[in-house]
Amino acid sequence: MSVKECLKEMVERMQANPEPIQPLHYVYQFDLDENEPFQVRFDSGTVEVLEGTPHPADCTLKLSASNFVKLLRNDLNTTMAFMLGSLKVDGRVGLALKLQEILKAY
Repeated sequence: MSVKECLKEMVERMQANPEPIQPLHYVYQFDLDENEPFQVRFDSGTVEVLEGTPHPADCTLKLSASNFVKLLRNDLNTTMAFMLGSLKVDGRVGLALKLQEILKAY
């Protein structure tokens, strides 16, 4: 499954059940391999995926596209990936952990 397909599924699940993301007001940026960066913006129970970098990111995650798909499917041990260098985090590291918790809810 492609990154875009996984993102579309994630957004649909979140829109169907916005309660877990209600308190979030963050912009996550993802830099995947050679792809253009994109952002996921959470704001009061809404989520949107944006191409490029239109907003200042609260947390930027740098990883491969395949690891990103694993992250969305909750098949990536983010702590291990971070320690091995296959996941890099810029900005508020605590938000990366928060993202993993949110993704587990979906």
